[in-house]
Amino acid sequence: MICRRLVAAVLGLAASIVPCTPSRSQTAPANAPTTNAPAASAPTSGSRKTDSQQPLTVDADKMERFGKQGLVIFSGNVVARQNNAVQYADRVEVYLDEKGDRVQRTVSTGNVRVVTRDCRTATAQRAEYSDLEQQVVLSGNARMWQDDNVVSGDSITILLSQDRTVVESGKQDRVKGTFYPRDGGKPDGQVVAHRPAEPCKN
Repeated sequence: MICRRLVAAVLGLAASIVPCTPSRSQTAPANAPTTNAPAASAPTSGSRKTDSQQPLTVDADKMERFGKQGLVIFSGNVVARQNNAVQYADRVEVYLDEKGDRVQRTVSTGNVRVVTRDCRTATAQRAEYSDLEQQVVLSGNARMWQDDNVVSGDSITILLSQDRTVVESGKQDRVKGTFYPRDGGKPDGQVVAHRPAEPCKN
């Protein structure tokens, strides 16, 4: 049971990371640090229940459990999959409460990449999920995209309970975002074909 909860926590990050995709009437300046994401609704209780009933798999070179510290570490080419969502990282740390019954937070480091069921992707050097604060923080060359829409910055904070995403710049680079209308075209006149969302083959 404890391994099942740990894997669910790791993949909970994958289910939570959803980049902002503007609607037809919404525009987003490239230097806007805060974006509201109508298409990025937080997972509902029903969807979480469905995910938890799906088979869970984690591949890693090593797994360590420290009972007194309430810590479990997966290391070495970590790949976690559930219900066609997948997360990759060099190392994933899972922190439990005192009883070991609840995951308080997870920290993924090193070449972090998350792909959701509908082909939305996020990459960073570090991703931290907090169950108490209901937020995910991507840091270190953070980038999120789907199709041609992309946003990047030094860090991306996803506030799950507020359905809000905050992108922050670093000391040298500013926030960058590129969004195309669903039925529009690229600046060079090429037509952007937007297909209905469908599961990825992860």
